[in-house]
Amino acid sequence: MNDGASGEGVSGGMDAARDAGGWLGELPVARVATSADGTVVRWEQAARELLGYEPQEVLGRHIATLLHPGPGRSLGRSLWEAAATGRGVIGTVTAWHRDGHPMELEVWACPTAGRHSGNTVLVFAADAHGARRIRGSSAVWDGLFSRSPVGIAIFDTRLRFLQVNPALQAMNGVPESAHLGRRLADVLPQTNTADMESAMRRVLVTGEPVLDLRRTGRTPAEPRRDRVWSCSFVRLEDGRGNPIGVTASLIDITEEQEAHTEAVAGRRRLALLSEASVRVGTTLELERTAQELADIAVPDLADVVTVDVLDVLASGTDPGVGLVGGSALRRLGKSPLSGSAVADVLAPLGRTLSFPAGAPYTQALAERQPFLVGRLDSAAVAPAARHSVKPEQILGMGVHSFMMAPLIARGMVLGLATFYRTSPVGPFDAEDVALASDLAARAAVCIDNARLYHREHDTAVVLQRSMLPQHITPPPGIEVAHRYLPASDVNEIGGDWYDVVPLAGAKAALLIGDVMGHGISAAAVMGRLSSSVRALARLDLSPVELFKQLEATLADLAEPMLATFLYAVCDPTTGLCRIARAGHPPPAVVTPDGTARILQLPPGAPLGIGGIDFATTDVTLEPGSLLVLYTDGLVESRGSDIDERLTELVHLLTRPGRQLTHLCDTLVTHLVPASADDDIALLIARIGTESRH
Repeated sequence: MNDGASGEGVSGGMDAARDAGGWLGELPVARVATSADGTVVRWEQAARELLGYEPQEVLGRHIATLLHPGPGRSLGRSLWEAAATGRGVIGTVTAWHRDGHPMELEVWACPTAGRHSGNTVLVFAADAHGARRIRGSSAVWDGLFSRSPVGIAIFDTRLRFLQVNPALQAMNGVPESAHLGRRLADVLPQTNTADMESAMRRVLVTGEPVLDLRRTGRTPAEPRRDRVWSCSFVRLEDGRGNPIGVTASLIDITEEQEAHTEAVAGRRRLALLSEASVRVGTTLELERTAQELADIAVPDLADVVTVDVLDVLASGTDPGVGLVGGSALRRLGKSPLSGSAVADVLAPLGRTLSFPAGAPYTQALAERQPFLVGRLDSAAVAPAARHSVKPEQILGMGVHSFMMAPLIARGMVLGLATFYRTSPVGPFDAEDVALASDLAARAAVCIDNARLYHREHDTAVVLQRSMLPQHITPPPGIEVAHRYLPASDVNEIGGDWYDVVPLAGAKAALLIGDVMGHGISAAAVMGRLSSSVRALARLDLSPVELFKQLEATLADLAEPMLATFLYAVCDPTTGLCRIARAGHPPPAVVTPDGTARILQLPPGAPLGIGGIDFATTDVTLEPGSLLVLYTDGLVESRGSDIDERLTELVHLLTRPGRQLTHLCDTLVTHLVPASADDDIALLIARIGTESRH
């Protein structure tokens, strides 16, 4: 028998006995009551399970008889002394199990006042090996609980705080006394307590732990800053596996989360800017570019976006610098176009909006700086509400954050992009403003390119048209119709031209040419050539001599330039036409019966190459035949074979008896797409008929 009994205070014995009541139900404890003389008067179920004796086998016996024979029997004497002196005992003894084997027990004994007379001694007994194991794990737990930097809490099955460690008290900014017996929502109302309690209930029901659930919000420790914690929940069970609570551990990961969020935002920003470089500015059209900017920002940056361009710019006028007296903006972009209550309230595409000098829109344009209202409320919309009811309307529809980014390119303010947020992802912040400004800057350059393109395009077209003959008066016997169609792209507008020059003897020179260049410079060269041709034609030069003079004109230019040219001298009285080509597409002929063909003439080389001999071909046409001259823009098309296009031209011409103007319209309508890739010049002459005036 191992006997280590020692005297302790009654309260100390009670505390020890309570502690031995099992670490959260893990350690079975037997409770026995004896009279002051050591006679067993109460034998509970736990005692039967521990030592195997039924109550009727033990009641009335001296407790010392249950001990292993030997010195251990002196325990009875110690108990009596404890009862007599009012002190308790704690010790280790060896008991005799009913099955006949010894069993080491830890016992706690303390006297209590009896109901009738004398004292009763309560004896608590537990397996000594289990008790030592539990005490050891408890010591480890107590050290971990008190010293761990991880926040730890224990909840009961009703999710009330039972215990919190110092680390969690510091995290929450609330002492332990304010936690105990209360729910999460009572202690931390500004965090996502509903999510946490839902997870803990799952843990209680399933026994499966929940790892890395995010607690977010604010605590009394930092009431003005949102923080993020990683939480894990594990079910606590008794010896039979029944749930008795939940333990929670929390780690503050705010800094890591912010770094991750910043990295994700950076990747999102780069991805959106990369996508914008592809999707914004695909054409040189103001409206298309503005709409592309609005579309790229929804929904990744904002829920609704509008893009407004200065009205003078949308009207084709330079924007200038004056914004002091207010501004007029035309809405050219809006996303989404439908399905959004907020977007429906805002002005539609094409609407011109006027803003006085004091309006936020005008201020953002004048100051050339982004304008941000992170959290939109009645006070924030008050300045704009003085000028329009729209701010109050969109506020009522859930818009909670708002920003504007001016469109600035090459030092000029071109317009404004406005971003609205209704989704519950938080307000716009500095990163969003930077992203919106980058998108606006990219779009502004594209919009300004479109502006410059339209200006150059219009200039080139005006120059081109001004150099074409304004009034064509053919001699009697020749009827003409003509068309000029500029290219849709300023880079393709070139030097296409045609003319009819009356000559001596009732003849006429029919000519058509194409300067092999584009833009304003090609149009200017075309003007010089057309003037030279008119002067040279009146000298009655042969086509070959005229070509040589034109080559000399091109040689005088500061930069080399080439041109194709076709020159035909027609006599309506005889039907004789003397035709020469300088690299130009061959003319077509249509006889009065409607038969059409392409004339086979020596092609020659473009003017400006130099050192090339040209040939003249004489062709006699039946009276009333048509001679069709055209530039390559009419028959050349990307992806189409030139021979097939010429065959199509011949087919369209095989319809006799039509007016020449109608025939011009038919050729242009059928052979040219909606937006021409190149300039088109077309001249049709009916040879050998009376002129129709």
